[in-house]
Amino acid sequence: MALSKTKLDAVVASISSVVIGKESEVRVALACLLARGHLLIEDLPGMGKTTLANAMARVLGLDFVRIQFTSDLLPADIVGVSVYEKAKGKFRFHPGPVFCQLLLADEINRTTPKTQSALLEAMAEGQVTVEGQTRDLPQPFFVVATQNPVHYSGTFPLPESQLDRFLMRLSLGYPDLASEKSILTGGDPRTRLAGLKPILTIDELLALQDEVDDVSAAEPVIDYLQRLIQFTRSSDIFEYGLSPRAGLAILQSAKAFSLLDGRSFVIPEDIQAVFPGVADHRLQGAGRGDDSGSRVLIDKVLDAVDVI
Repeated sequence: MALSKTKLDAVVASISSVVIGKESEVRVALACLLARGHLLIEDLPGMGKTTLANAMARVLGLDFVRIQFTSDLLPADIVGVSVYEKAKGKFRFHPGPVFCQLLLADEINRTTPKTQSALLEAMAEGQVTVEGQTRDLPQPFFVVATQNPVHYSGTFPLPESQLDRFLMRLSLGYPDLASEKSILTGGDPRTRLAGLKPILTIDELLALQDEVDDVSAAEPVIDYLQRLIQFTRSSDIFEYGLSPRAGLAILQSAKAFSLLDGRSFVIPEDIQAVFPGVADHRLQGAGRGDDSGSRVLIDKVLDAVDVI
């Protein structure tokens, strides 16, 4: 466990040297990966969404592919297609860019729902089915999707089934003044990004994901999590509450976050650290047409529910 924490601290420090001033967001993003989830980052252009994904791939030694989602992108452009080879008299499958370890789905809400759905099976099952044949994806398989705010022109809101495939949704936001000064005086961020070296091997990363499953959660911690979930269901500030699957997602994310801190057990602070990211896209304020402002409501949940 001590070795794991040392290496994970080095991973966080390395990524944070490029994504400046966002260490807490980097830690939550890593917890999402360790929990075998997928990450959705919603923010304005130029906030470092793509940089974060690229930095994670470089530091973790993952095979990285970026897809720029556009309105004319087709499902076959993602999963691949079979092409008939006349010389051999048979079809040969040409794998799409989804066959990688870290897929950056850039501006995912600029493509149509039909193309968005091409990622559903890949994200849920770690496999794709093309023309009746199922093919496994590499492990680990981690999707980082970025999207612009839904009020931007040319965007298609993600359906609930697609949103639920993401373990967490984060927003990086503007940097503080000191961090922004470091960004402005630090030179071309692409140069810093190119200088990142792998810290973990693939086997080490997979072993860490297995370690997350061994992290324990005592009954009082589970009770606290249940009170949070029950509050979202009984409070009139939400259209609907969190599902049992959302509860499992919060628990698994909290276990991953505790591993980042070098612990083999979950504490309430772990729940609080991951709760906003996991609940953000699963809750909708009562009387709202979308989930805008949900972060304010989530803070109310954490404030209203006692730890003990």
